[in-house]
Amino acid sequence: MSAELDALRAPTGFLDHESPAVRAFVDKALAKAGLTDAPAGPEGDIAKAVALYYAVRDGIPYEVYGADLSHRGLSASGVLEHGLGFCVHKSILYAAAVRAVGVPSRLYYGDVRNHLASPRLRELVGGDVFRFHSLAVVHLDGRWVKATPVFNKMLCKLYGITPLDFDGRSDSLYHPFDSDGRRHMEFLHVHGEFDDVPYDLVVDGIKTAHPRLFASAHTTTSGSLVAEATSAV
Repeated sequence: MSAELDALRAPTGFLDHESPAVRAFVDKALAKAGLTDAPAGPEGDIAKAVALYYAVRDGIPYEVYGADLSHRGLSASGVLEHGLGFCVHKSILYAAAVRAVGVPSRLYYGDVRNHLASPRLRELVGGDVFRFHSLAVVHLDGRWVKATPVFNKMLCKLYGITPLDFDGRSDSLYHPFDSDGRRHMEFLHVHGEFDDVPYDLVVDGIKTAHPRLFASAHTTTSGSLVAEATSAV
């Protein structure tokens, strides 16, 4: 088990936590949370994982449009370079960030039904089922917990969704209802958990399921979720 967990702390081409960009992101988040000199052990790991969760959730805008799904674009450092992304990008960044502080991580993919998509996004996606929704799974205090640092607080407010919190001890998944009690998201199918980004599976799966969402081979069409939410008010 120890060897398996050690492997899940290691950098990869996608989870490139040894890169200067990811290191700087992690150092800044821990410093902001006052955890630069946090003691080793389960409590310190949990505190760091929670701080990094909020750094990814609110520090990287959630955006489906103009997203880069190239190999570079789906590396943690590439996500930071581009400065935005959707669930796939933000989960990769979080999985890399926690590995940087010694916390094992994996990536989780599943299909979900999202009842609160904007009309334009629903049209581009081809309905309300989104393929290969992603989150991270982290090993803290002897157990695996799910973490979804995806929708940032500002976007949640615009769409009337309660932001997802994370305490490092229980799963953080999409709430099934929004802040007004309306159904928001439900999981339909699990593709599995992976030690690294299964690039072809994920990217080909998204492109096959949602071809109209793409403006080019690896870039989604332009737009703004914030603008769509504002115009709907």
